[in-house]
Amino acid sequence: MAESYYRSLGNGAYEATIHTQGAWNPQEQHMAPISGLLAHCLEEFQPRPELRMARISYDIFGLIPRTAFEVKTSVLRPGRTIELVQAEMVAGGRTAVRATAWRLARGSTAEVSAVEEDPMPGPAEAGTHEGMTAWPGAFIESLEKRALPGLRPGRGRAWLRTPHEMVEGMPTSDLVRLVGMVDTANGISTRVPPGGDSYIFPNVDLQLHLHRDPRGEWLGLDTRVTFGTDGIGLTSAVLHDIHGPFGRSEQILTVRPIGGA
Repeated sequence: MAESYYRSLGNGAYEATIHTQGAWNPQEQHMAPISGLLAHCLEEFQPRPELRMARISYDIFGLIPRTAFEVKTSVLRPGRTIELVQAEMVAGGRTAVRATAWRLARGSTAEVSAVEEDPMPGPAEAGTHEGMTAWPGAFIESLEKRALPGLRPGRGRAWLRTPHEMVEGMPTSDLVRLVGMVDTANGISTRVPPGGDSYIFPNVDLQLHLHRDPRGEWLGLDTRVTFGTDGIGLTSAVLHDIHGPFGRSEQILTVRPIGGA
């Protein structure tokens, strides 16, 4: 069996495996797997099948250490049909990542359902994504990556999947598996080469809006990257599974010259 991204140490404590290794710093975790783990912890926290997570908002407080840590979960706004829950990754007494999620009541709206985004061609129609091989780190290496034709700096479409479970010995839901890869959107169609000598462009957040439950093992990312004129950028993506679009993601970027503060 493939190794997992995390091992549970019990009582809300976890340790990260090498597969979580980030791209900007070899001693930190990539944001993608920790976002999946926090989604897993929120999914397991006081579960209410009549509600589902419709928005997950992640804030990154700094370097995400690749060490043992704990996850603390809580209810911020209880409610019968609308509930706001929170999960925090805490390492060495410091919050590294905080996730808040709105859980909304399920209901039957099939008669009025509609999706405006066009579905992407499937992974069988995509080829090797050589651009992502420029990124260092064991997390990116852990993924199977396929790009659709037409990928260019600032615009591209790609499919990803992983053989690894999120937590060793625990089943990974489709939601957790796919959410745990979304942060890679910032590396799909970069405006400047990763690891080059010009700019870095890490994101400080990740916002997900999900209009339906994702299904399957393949995540499709239809991405657009914008760099502003004053050091701030935005990576936006329409999220797909093999059944079509299921939501959107946004990442605000701090775009800095190499060697800048």
